[in-house]
Amino acid sequence: MSRPPHRIRVEVETTYLDEQSEPQAQRYAFAYTITIRNEGAAAARLLTRHWLITDANGKVQEVRGDGVVGEQPYLKPGQGFRYSSGAVIETPVGAMQGSYQMLGDDGHAFDTPIAPFRLAIPGVLH
Repeated sequence: MSRPPHRIRVEVETTYLDEQSEPQAQRYAFAYTITIRNEGAAAARLLTRHWLITDANGKVQEVRGDGVVGEQPYLKPGQGFRYSSGAVIETPVGAMQGSYQMLGDDGHAFDTPIAPFRLAIPGVLH
């Protein structure tokens, strides 16, 4: 069975940034590290990103932009790209989800969904 031409896997790790947070000011900072891996048969470039960041009050921040951390990584089959970024929300718990807009070498544009992941201060959730 052949691999699909476009298959991008996204893995996320999150960290609470205590030193950059000010709970009394409703400012909770989180870092996230994302690994993007091309598991398809065709090379592709990450063109843009789209994020929805939701806090526990239901407030949503929408973020769109070119590339990630100033780059538009080009991933050949089997290659990966890892980067770190951050988000600030007004509650100790929140969630992020989104997608990357990709362009394959064959000219095919496609979205890579990023499944929802949690932003949470350690010990807040049981």
